[in-house]
Amino acid sequence: MSIISFKPKQITKKITSHLQDRTRDVIMNRFGLTVDAEKKTLEEIGKKYNITRERVRQIEDVALKLIKKSSAFKAEQEVFNELKRLIHSLGSIVSEHELLLHISKDKNIQNHINFYLTLGDFFKKHPEDNHFKTRWSVDDEMADKVHDSLRKLYASLNDQDLILETEMIKKFFDQMKEIAEQYKNEEIAKRWLSMSKTISKNPLGEWGKTSSPNIHTRGVKDYAFLVMRKHGSPMHFREVADSISKTFGRKTHYATCHNELIKDSRFVLVGRGLYALAEWGYKTGIAREVIRDILKREGPLSKDAVVEKVMKERYFKKNTILVNLVNIKYFKKNKNGLYTLV
Repeated sequence: MSIISFKPKQITKKITSHLQDRTRDVIMNRFGLTVDAEKKTLEEIGKKYNITRERVRQIEDVALKLIKKSSAFKAEQEVFNELKRLIHSLGSIVSEHELLLHISKDKNIQNHINFYLTLGDFFKKHPEDNHFKTRWSVDDEMADKVHDSLRKLYASLNDQDLILETEMIKKFFDQMKEIAEQYKNEEIAKRWLSMSKTISKNPLGEWGKTSSPNIHTRGVKDYAFLVMRKHGSPMHFREVADSISKTFGRKTHYATCHNELIKDSRFVLVGRGLYALAEWGYKTGIAREVIRDILKREGPLSKDAVVEKVMKERYFKKNTILVNLVNIKYFKKNKNGLYTLV
């Protein structure tokens, strides 16, 4: 079932029928209203008619004014009212890409809708900038609130933040004050979030700053970080490579994966081929160095406490820890039977 009740091609034919042939052809080609749905540049149309780019622009401007003054255009106002109601239902401001895709996947129909948005007095186009994608609104006050809230949300994020979608939506609504109940739903929030160029989500659906490698994944090491974070505990590099291939459909060689992990400070080698994330608290170094750092930080500990704490930082076999612990060159027992540094 179509999301709109009218037939765009028929409406366009009606509201452009009074134009002269060349003028109508300019409009049809500029907006991609032809069969091939290709939008032509001013220069391309100029070459066809042997006129300058500026002259094409003038013809286009005059044509749009003639259409808006015509009785045919006035007779089709319900089309524009319907589009206004639709944008209201989508949140009163929505990215151009998402709006057009919501209406139809057909490029030709999308071009006709874009043509109506340009013609209609209700619709305000916000061009793409450093913060936002191209978007259309029908309520200036709501548009200002959404823009302001998205900027504040971005400012509240750290570079490494990875936030689940439900939590991101909650954070976003926390930034928005006094909005109507009709707008307080997840689908509208996701549409608003998707307008941002500075905030986006990674392939696993987690949100953060677009500039973060955890969001804008650029290679094996970024994919590895995401799969390991999702796994939640140390993984062998072969397991990581297999998980990348399975999760993201990117065939990853074991050697490539191992080489990428060992070079990146986000990962810690905690055993033979076994990697953990540095953010989990794991440390680099041989068993003796890990024991030393723990005793320096914690003070005297029992044998079992040392083993337990070392295992939280590195994946060593228990015997490896015990063999190092009894090395009298580095460690000793105090009068209470607790291990300390020599």
